[in-house]
Parts: sequence; C-alpha cells; structure tokens
Amino acid sequence: MTTDNPPIYKRRWFIVAAIAAAVPVLALAWWLGSPLFIDRTVIEDFPRAAAAEIPADMTAEQVETEMLEAESVTVTADDDMPAAAEPDALVSGEITGADDFHRGSGTATIYQLEDGSRILRLENLDVTNGPDLHVLLSPVADPQNRDEVTATGYIDLGSLKGNQGDQNYEIPVAFEIGAELSVVIYCVPFHVIFSTASLS
Repeated sequence: MTTDNPPIYKRRWFIVAAIAAAVPVLALAWWLGSPLFIDRTVIEDFPRAAAAEIPADMTAEQVETEMLEAESVTVTADDDMPAAAEPDALVSGEITGADDFHRGSGTATIYQLEDGSRILRLENLDVTNGPDLHVLLSPVADPQNRDEVTATGYIDLGSLKGNQGDQNYEIPVAFEIGAELSVVIYCVPFHVIFSTASLS
C-alpha cells in the first residue's frame, strides 16, 4: 500500500517556514518603501531661547514660550534702550532636488546666535521622503555622489526631523564654515542624495 505525499509546498511545516521568512522581509520592505508615500511635517520656531540663560526652575521650552509671549506685547520705543541682538545669517542657499524623483525645495540658512552658537535652519522645506534620511553639511558646494558628500570635513547633524516644515539643527562648535559648503538631505542606508543646498 502506498501513501500519497502532498507536494512540499503544501506541507504544513513548509507553509509555516515560508510565513516566518516572509514577515521580516515584508517589514523591511515597508520600512524602506513607506516613507516615499508618507509626508512628515515638523514646524519649529526660531530658537530665541538658544542664547538665553535658562533659570534653574525653568525648561528651555518654558523660556521659549515666555519670550514668544513677550514679543506679542506692544511697548513704547525708548531711544536709550539698546536694541535686541539679532541672529546673524552667515550663509544661505536654496534647496533643490537631486533628480526628477528626489525633489526638494525651501531654504537653508546657518545663523550665529548671540551666545556664539550656530544653527542650521531649514524653512519651507518640502523634500521627497525616504528611509533614514539625515541632514549633512558637506565641504563640497554641489556634491553629486557619495564620495563628494562624505569628503573630509563633512558632519552629520542627525536624522531629518520631517520632510516638510521649518526645522533647526545645532551645529557643533568645532565645525568650520569654509568657502564651499552645502546642506545635503542624504539617505544613509542606500547612500543616495535626495536634495542639496549650496550655501554662500
């Protein structure tokens, strides 16, 4: 008497193994592909409190709120009062896409604040989203590939907070602003340039 064995792809152990293998593959595919179809908007105010001394019983967010409220109060101008120090825009540039698929727009500006610290501010940002995008400062004015982006002297300011909106990124004190400089929205896993801004 012979027993008919089902094909291997119909056997229970094979089905369970196939499902177990498919789950991480599908999860990875979602992580890589979903950002392309999902926008994340992050709106941050200009960091007025960055140069302010933070009292021990307050947070930076509370100081920021009080400073914003104070701005809304109308006061009589006094010629003898010193003008509040304005942040100094050091360099700026327009954000553009790397190609027809990786689009980008907005402005990128590096400001020096009253306390000497510096920030990169992205305004009206609208770039193609992607997996694990980072904000880089590259010592190349218009980088076209991975080697130019990561040339000696580049720094990673961290993950892109959102592919749309207004955002601030702190710049390390040791970083020197050279004659050539660009902001790069860069996909770390695939080493792909999504958008750039040449700063001058």
